[in-house]
Amino acid sequence: MTAPFASTWATELAAFLAFKRALGSPYRRAEFVLHSLDRFLVDQHPGRRCLHEAMLAWLERRPGRKPVSVACELAVVRQFYAYLQRRGGHRLREPSWPQLPATSDYVPHIFSTHEVQQLLHLTAKLGGHPFRKIMYRTLILVLYCTGLRFGEALRLRLRDLDVAAGTLFILPSKGRSRWVPYHGSLGRELKRYLVARRAYAPAGPDDRLFVGTDKTRLPTNTASGTVCLLLRTAGLKPAMGRVGPRPYDFRHAFAVHRLTRWYRAGADLYARLPWLSAYMGHDDLFGTETYLTATPELLALAGGRFRRRYLTAGGSC
Repeated sequence: MTAPFASTWATELAAFLAFKRALGSPYRRAEFVLHSLDRFLVDQHPGRRCLHEAMLAWLERRPGRKPVSVACELAVVRQFYAYLQRRGGHRLREPSWPQLPATSDYVPHIFSTHEVQQLLHLTAKLGGHPFRKIMYRTLILVLYCTGLRFGEALRLRLRDLDVAAGTLFILPSKGRSRWVPYHGSLGRELKRYLVARRAYAPAGPDDRLFVGTDKTRLPTNTASGTVCLLLRTAGLKPAMGRVGPRPYDFRHAFAVHRLTRWYRAGADLYARLPWLSAYMGHDDLFGTETYLTATPELLALAGGRFRRRYLTAGGSC
């Protein structure tokens, strides 16, 4: 974001943001949180008194939000508050911060291959320019076949796609970049897409792989809204509300399906899981665990493997 802070705490907010980034953190998502707090301070608390009361009022500004969403914002403002206390020069009283859960209870939807095929079929019925059909088909395939984060896929440039090597280069995301190899079947889809992409919009090396109506980029809200429309049309998501499958669940499906295939093949999971972690852009296995939802099929395969090993070892059931 380029907009400056505007409240009476603008100097401190800007200094705090610069301090966090000097430590090596991009702090992009937190910057949106700080700007939201700044706007609230301008509208509701123009003075510099009782900052902690203003912060608590800001956290309560939209009743009915999920506690984990509020907790994410709380973590940022508590860091800002601690920064002000360490910095000195402010008479700040430590407030009674709300105790909120730091993890979400959302259960991701693991798309079946049939559901993915259904969504691909529905992309052919999208209205607008014909390019829109093949673009969303390709986007869904990239998400499902590689497990990229939604933002990573939308930020891909044409030069990040190496058709000959069958790889995608992912720009630094959460502090690291990586190469992502993909299957030949996805490669064939990408080759077809590139023909349509070059005919539709400028196709220099730095141009985006996925573009919208302005032919320069595909906005996240536009892409997310269209994928959600496809999910609703397929009957996988209710007509209203934020419940049901999300575009991000393709990443969860990728991880679970990869693990399921390894189970079927009898692979050594202790050796393979670090591969999956590196492929998905995680620093360690703890980040990957979030995506390994226990599906009935996965549990059956794991149970069957345990039973076979138990019987081989001379046990009885």
